[in-house]
Amino acid sequence: MAFDLPRRLAAEALGTAMLVATVVGSGIMADRLTDDVALSLLGNTIPTGAILVVLITVLGPLSGAHFNPAVTMVFALRRKIEANAALFYVVAQIVGGIAGSVVAHAMFELPLIQISATARTGTGQWLAEAVAAFGLVLTILAGLRFRSDAIPWLVGLYITAAYWFTASTSFANPAVAIARALSDTFAGIRPVDLPGFILAEIFGALLAMALAGWMLTEEKPRIQALNELKGAE
Repeated sequence: MAFDLPRRLAAEALGTAMLVATVVGSGIMADRLTDDVALSLLGNTIPTGAILVVLITVLGPLSGAHFNPAVTMVFALRRKIEANAALFYVVAQIVGGIAGSVVAHAMFELPLIQISATARTGTGQWLAEAVAAFGLVLTILAGLRFRSDAIPWLVGLYITAAYWFTASTSFANPAVAIARALSDTFAGIRPVDLPGFILAEIFGALLAMALAGWMLTEEKPRIQALNELKGAE
């Protein structure tokens, strides 16, 4: 990394804060402008996908633009980030996410800290979160393998789509889920429902990492492998 850990942590906290402020703030705005739930969801979806493109583009060179403990976990397991740095990343993401909720509430003159009453639980919701996190991590890893320059758009477009094809509206992010539990608005989730979502997200991320580790690794030609073996002898 070209930047030291404090700058990387600042980027992770700021990026996650801006992401959550967008998710929560656009949800509040959409809910105020229309009583049509589908239209509100669309008003929540487009800003979220758009801000991801912006944040990954401008903050990616600083920290890698994880903004997500599940993504950081995968990168740590793949030894792309040091274990101690990964732990600090997760803390920065959670703190940043909570700050994003507070800022969104302040902009709309709502109580700064709230406890969500929106129920999001059940096997369908948990499966949806596993699918959402699986797709997100696979998109990132495949993007890094084949089109690293396109990752901002790949992630933004994936989340835009996943808002609509998953039953949970694609949280896919433990830090964002925690922050949304502190917002009793359109984007909220009850704190009691968090464990199921977070476990599903972690499972989906690990499954994507395992599949990518096999699927994206090129098989060496037999002759090349034999030559390398002879060279080692």
